[in-house]
Amino acid sequence: MSTIRFVSLGDSVTSGYGDPMPGGGWRGWAAILAESLEPAQFTNLAISGARIADVADRQLPAALDLRPTLASVLVGMNDTLRGDFDAAHLGRVLDDTVADLAAAGATVLTARLPDPGRMFGLPAVIARPLGRRMNALNEVLDRIAAEHGTLHVDLAGLPEDTAVYARNNWSVDRLHPSERGHRLIAFRFATALRAAGHPVPALPGLAATNPEPTITERVWWMATQGNRWLLRRSTDLMPALARMVAEELRGQRGAAVG
Repeated sequence: MSTIRFVSLGDSVTSGYGDPMPGGGWRGWAAILAESLEPAQFTNLAISGARIADVADRQLPAALDLRPTLASVLVGMNDTLRGDFDAAHLGRVLDDTVADLAAAGATVLTARLPDPGRMFGLPAVIARPLGRRMNALNEVLDRIAAEHGTLHVDLAGLPEDTAVYARNNWSVDRLHPSERGHRLIAFRFATALRAAGHPVPALPGLAATNPEPTITERVWWMATQGNRWLLRRSTDLMPALARMVAEELRGQRGAAVG
């Protein structure tokens, strides 16, 4: 059996944030998936805070140097939380990134990303404009997957798909998967690989194997770190978000008058 060269590209979700190991550091869904693909040489190039341009400019060249036979590209959530969001431009950059990996001979893994409004439990006036951004990005991702034949997994979930948004599948910040959530992502990619005929000796388990944080630990993390973390990731979102909320309210008033 030939060794799989698996390279993962992306942001903090792929770097493993939300799945801490007892000895320190992060693991994450990509590492869990790699364990189910043995024998595999696994390299995680994902970096916390990365945006789509960072993946294209910094991670892609390193990935191509590794000559991957399997590559994952999960990125875009950070872009939806910024004031300069432009789905069409981001789509062109992502298209080039996936095309380069596919041209190099890699099977590429992509995914539809979850709705931030459902993740955070935001008020509708905020959730709807953020949801529209994510829908626009997911439409781009669907098109790229169709054009380049990626193995495309739906992590956005249908309205009745409660597994993706189940509370125990998310870490305390509601922005990153917990260990259970990372395992669910790994499981869905492993299932897609197996269905496409790729050798997957064993599907990843879905049950958490490390101690889960207590309620007290969750509250303490959010109070001391969580809010600052989100603000760092959305440095220029607040003015844009205020505009989106204002537009949403104007639209509601206009519909009521009409």
